[in-house]
Amino acid sequence: MGIYLNPGNEKFQMDLTSEIYIDKSNMIQYTNRVLRTARRFVCVSRPRRFGKSMAVNMLAAYYGRECDSEQLFRKLKLSASETYRKHLNQYDVIVLNMQEFLSRTTTMEEMLTLLKNRLLWEIFEAYSNYRYFDKEDLISCLQNVYQNSKIPFVFIIDEWDCVFREYKKDIEAQKQYLDFLRDLLKDRVYVGLAYMTGILPIKKYGTHSALNMFDEFSMVFPGPFAEYAGFTQNEVECLCRQYHMSFDETREWYDGYYLKGAGEVYNPKSVVSCMQFQEFGNYWNQTENYEALQMYIDMNLEGLRDDIIAMMQGEYVDINIGTFANDMTTFVTKDDVMTLLVHLGYLGYDSDAQKVFIPNQEILNEFGNAVRTSEWGEVSKALKLSKKILQAIWDGENEIVARGMEESHFETSQIQYNDENALSYTISLALYAARNYYTIIRELPTGKGFADLVYLPKKKHWDKPALLVELKWDKSAHGAMEQIKQKEYVKALKEYQGDLLLVGINYDKSSKKHECQIEAWKMEKRGDSSRSFC
Repeated sequence: MGIYLNPGNEKFQMDLTSEIYIDKSNMIQYTNRVLRTARRFVCVSRPRRFGKSMAVNMLAAYYGRECDSEQLFRKLKLSASETYRKHLNQYDVIVLNMQEFLSRTTTMEEMLTLLKNRLLWEIFEAYSNYRYFDKEDLISCLQNVYQNSKIPFVFIIDEWDCVFREYKKDIEAQKQYLDFLRDLLKDRVYVGLAYMTGILPIKKYGTHSALNMFDEFSMVFPGPFAEYAGFTQNEVECLCRQYHMSFDETREWYDGYYLKGAGEVYNPKSVVSCMQFQEFGNYWNQTENYEALQMYIDMNLEGLRDDIIAMMQGEYVDINIGTFANDMTTFVTKDDVMTLLVHLGYLGYDSDAQKVFIPNQEILNEFGNAVRTSEWGEVSKALKLSKKILQAIWDGENEIVARGMEESHFETSQIQYNDENALSYTISLALYAARNYYTIIRELPTGKGFADLVYLPKKKHWDKPALLVELKWDKSAHGAMEQIKQKEYVKALKEYQGDLLLVGINYDKSSKKHECQIEAWKMEKRGDSSRSFC
C-alpha cells in the first residue's frame, strides 16, 4: 500500500467507528454503473461540512485492490446490490487531495511537479518489475502499468477546486491545472473511473472546455447524488430519537437545503455536533468565518442588498444560475454572487421555482453577523438595536419601542418606505434578536383575517411571552390593537397556554414617526383576561 496509490481502508474504518455514522454506501451503485463506460467521469461539488472526505474514504476502501474491505461493507446498504462483489477491491486506486500539494508549494508548476514525482515514486515501488518508456512521464508510466496489468485505475480527487479558491486571479495557473487534469484523464483507457469532489463546479473558460467529459452534480443539480449530499429528514429524525433532541428545533436550525430527488437535506457536520454536544447553536462558524460571506454580499451588485434583506425576512428571491462562471471572482450580475452562495452552502436553491432563500437559523445567524459588521447603514444599525427593542417590548415600554423603530427605519434602492409591506421589513429587522427565542410566523390565518406577525416561544424559552404583532400604515397603533381584538386573532393561539403580548405598531407618513401600543394578554384555560401597560 502507498500514500496515494492504493492507500487502503484505514480512514474508512475510522469513519465507521465514529459515534455517529450515516450509511451512504449506496452512492457506489451509481459509480459502479458508470465504471469503465464513457460516463466514468463524475464531479460532485458540495459545501464544506457536507461529507465530501467521507465519500472519498469510502470509495478508496471499496475499490482499492490491496486491501480487504469485505468486513467493512458487509453490513452496509451497498452489500445488497447486484454489483457489490463484482467491483469490491478490484482496482488500482489513486487518491489525491489537491489541497495537500497546493499547500506545500508556491507555484502551479511546483505543485504539479511534486504531485507527479510522488505518484511516480509509488508506481515504481508497486510495479518495479515493469519496463517504462519514460520514467519522468506520468501518463506514459500509467499506460505502461495498465498495458501489463490490465487493471484500470480509479482516480479519486478531493478538494479538486482548491486551485480556484487559492489562485483566484491567476488565470494562467488555473488553465495550467485544468490542462494537467485533462491530459491525465481524458480519453485514457487506463481510467476506469474518475471521481472528483470539491466546493465549486468545473470552471468555465468560454471555448476552453478542458474537462467537458465530466458529468457534474452540485447543489443546483444534484442528480443521482441528491440523497447523499447531506442528511435526509428520516436520518435526522432517527438521530433525534436516539439522542433525545427536539426534531422541530433541529429542523429549524439545520434544515433547508431542498434537493430535487431527496427532499429536505440537513447540514451533516452541524447535526452531528448538535447531537454529540446536546446543544443547538452555530457550528457552521467553527470552520468558516462570516467575513467570507460579508465580502460577497458587500458587493451589492444590482441591488443584491435588497434581496439579502428580503431573504433575511424569510422570502424567496428569483435567480438565474446560468451565467455563473464557476469561480470566486467573475461576477457580472447579482445572480452570479447568489449562485456562488448556493455552492458555498449559504443559500438554498429551489430548482423548480428557480429561487434562492436562506435555508435555516444557523445560516441566518451568519448573515446577521455579516450585516452587523458591514457598511449597510440603517440595516446594520437595526440589527445592533434589535435586542434592546425586544427587551423594551417585554417590559411594555411603548416609547422606547417606538424610538427604536425610528432608529431602525431604513430605505434601500428598491424597498421604499411607503406601505405596510415595507414597514414589516423594518419591524422584522428591528426584532431580529427575537429569532433566538421565537419561531416566527408571518400572516397567521386567524379565521377572521391574518395576523401580520406571530412570535411563538421556542421550547427552551417558554418563560418568554408570545408576541402577536399587527402593523398599520398612516393610521394608529390603537387601531392596530382594536383590529387584533375585534377580529379575535388571539383565538388562533388557543392551544398556547403561556403569556401573550399584543403589539400594535403604526407609522405616520406625515410626521414620519412610529407609534407603539403593547398589551399583556394572559392565555387561560377558562376565559381570557387582559391588562394594558401604563
